[in-house]
Amino acid sequence: MNGQELKSKVAAGDSVYGTMISLGRNPRWTSPFADFGLDYVIVDTEHSPRGRAEVADFIAAFSSNGVVPIIRVPIPDSHYVTMALDAGAQGVLAPYCETVDEVKEVVGASKWRPLKGELVRKAVDTGELPSPASKAYLENRNKNNVCIIGIESVPAISNLNNILAVNGLDAIFVGPNDLTISLGIPDQYDHPDYETALREIISKSKAAGKPVMIHHQTISLTTKWQAEGARFVLYSTDSRSLHNAYRNDFGQIKEAAGGIVESEVESQEVI
Repeated sequence: MNGQELKSKVAAGDSVYGTMISLGRNPRWTSPFADFGLDYVIVDTEHSPRGRAEVADFIAAFSSNGVVPIIRVPIPDSHYVTMALDAGAQGVLAPYCETVDEVKEVVGASKWRPLKGELVRKAVDTGELPSPASKAYLENRNKNNVCIIGIESVPAISNLNNILAVNGLDAIFVGPNDLTISLGIPDQYDHPDYETALREIISKSKAAGKPVMIHHQTISLTTKWQAEGARFVLYSTDSRSLHNAYRNDFGQIKEAAGGIVESEVESQEVI
């Protein structure tokens, strides 16, 4: 699968499935991920310490295994977007966007690179390109690029209709930890205010024809919100899944041996 096929699949009303890579660094990790039935992965560079060379190696390995590599860039800035795409990424996730100008900068870098300055601003604002040939060339060059915008705060939700009006967005991302903090209810994922906020994001995004991705860490929350319309499914991280799998397996081994099973300990990674 490539980025264009991923976009087509979700646009047709199907769900797509992926996880976030927060721990893995060696490209050899990508082969097992290709066997998990994933459509895409988000490679985190916002909270995980990865250099450009590591990211490029990871992208090449995932692409060769048929899993669409999308980079979560540190901030919604065209410089970081084009670095990711120049390394071979087939999409970017720009976190914590609140303004139309932030979104336009990310869209311009995702959809119309290598145009810059006044020309890319005109392309995003009006759709005007230097020539029909330039437009066709850039559309083909950037056809696989998936542009995902993070809506992770109360101000972002308040401005969501304006953000969704920017042409070129492919999906909306929700970071539950940041959003619940912004709502004043940190990590309370069953709180009515949080659920109301998610339903508002899903409703407005659906009306604009944009799928929603919510990064939950449990199967129950992931399937709950998938049922409510979040079809760009992003579940957990490699670090958390590894943590949970080993604790579960060794818990059963110790229990079988008559040992004391330790209480569940949450992964402490930043998501």
